[in-house]
Amino acid sequence: MKVAILAGGLGTRLAEETETKPKPMVEIGDKPILWHIMKYFYHYGFDDFIIALGYKGDVIKKYMMDYCYLKANLNINFKSGELISHGGFRPDWKIELIDTGMNTLTGGRIKKLAPYIGESNFIMSYGDSLSDINLDALIEFHKSHGKIATMVAVRPPARFGHIEMDGNNVIEFSEKPQSKEGWINGGIFIFESAIFDYIRGDDTQLEKEPLQLLAKEGQLMAYYHDSFWQCMDTLRDKRLLNSFWETACAPWAIWEQ
Repeated sequence: MKVAILAGGLGTRLAEETETKPKPMVEIGDKPILWHIMKYFYHYGFDDFIIALGYKGDVIKKYMMDYCYLKANLNINFKSGELISHGGFRPDWKIELIDTGMNTLTGGRIKKLAPYIGESNFIMSYGDSLSDINLDALIEFHKSHGKIATMVAVRPPARFGHIEMDGNNVIEFSEKPQSKEGWINGGIFIFESAIFDYIRGDDTQLEKEPLQLLAKEGQLMAYYHDSFWQCMDTLRDKRLLNSFWETACAPWAIWEQ
């Protein structure tokens, strides 16, 4: 099963970081969040990635090329221009980097990946969030219901402390109680290839017509994940994810750091 990652958005709420690079290249520790996402999928045995590029896609291309060579020894023939890498550690990932357009919306980006995915089902992930979801259990759930789409539903971390009141008396206070929030789109899906029929073109936003129609037809199922999940929309989110990583308490880092 291939893993499609949407990595073409502008990331306007992280403007301090995304003026020079796309959002998936914003770093957690010394690696871009895109690397963390791919490492997580790889831990579960996924090694075939398709990355939908858009805004500053060349930065991602350069990173992937440099990653191959800078982690290895090199033989360079200046006269012929031949470059051979050997040794060093490199994950056995297969990556297709596909330019899906600067202003293409999320649905349109997925549609443009159709020729590279074919008739197979696939996992799709946004390029800006991390979690500790059990991907094996997610796949089994998708297989069990036979519908076109499965969406991971998560509870977002609350941004403010929660209070329970009796009149003017505060009877309970809890800081950021995740369990009291509603369920939202967690940015990971499993799709059958029929999803492409629900997307008109570049101006289609996945989160609107396609998912709304799938839900109306009973073809969209939710997989509930009530453990760790965190997006990276703001600098505050970036600092939080970095704090997890720097203290070796990153819930998504189930591989050896």
